[in-house]
Amino acid sequence: MDNKIDLSYTMDILKRYPQERRFLLAILQDIQRQYNYLPRESFHMVKDYLGIPLSTLYSMATFYRAFSLKPKGRYIIKVCDGTACHLKLSQNLIDEIKNTIGIGPGETTSDGMYSLETVNCLGSCAVAPVMVIGDDFYGKVTPSAVGNILTEYGRVRNE
Repeated sequence: MDNKIDLSYTMDILKRYPQERRFLLAILQDIQRQYNYLPRESFHMVKDYLGIPLSTLYSMATFYRAFSLKPKGRYIIKVCDGTACHLKLSQNLIDEIKNTIGIGPGETTSDGMYSLETVNCLGSCAVAPVMVIGDDFYGKVTPSAVGNILTEYGRVRNE
């Protein structure tokens, strides 16, 4: 995965907001949306722009689960592991994803294509187990369907 980022996007984001601390959360959300994580280099730009300590940025970034300090894949796979999905064997989906693309929860493929996350609930218990990739929702997913679903998003490892 290429670790170089274009910081001009961070500057564009900062220019949209007044230099006031109350906009920190919105700024971080926009940066996360742009890069799919919060790059360390962007933190220094935000710190200077808002005149706040770096510790304040890290405190907010680590408090909210929606933020990530590590690069995430182009496609973020979310597998529900709430009660209904867990009872419908969502762990089998997680195992199949690991077998198919070689990553477990909290990991990203080395090519930066996929990240896998487990979530507590996606609010779709009636169609458990549930998986979401980007804005695409999949209900009543079986382990045998995982490979076909992932193929829709690009190549998958066939080892």
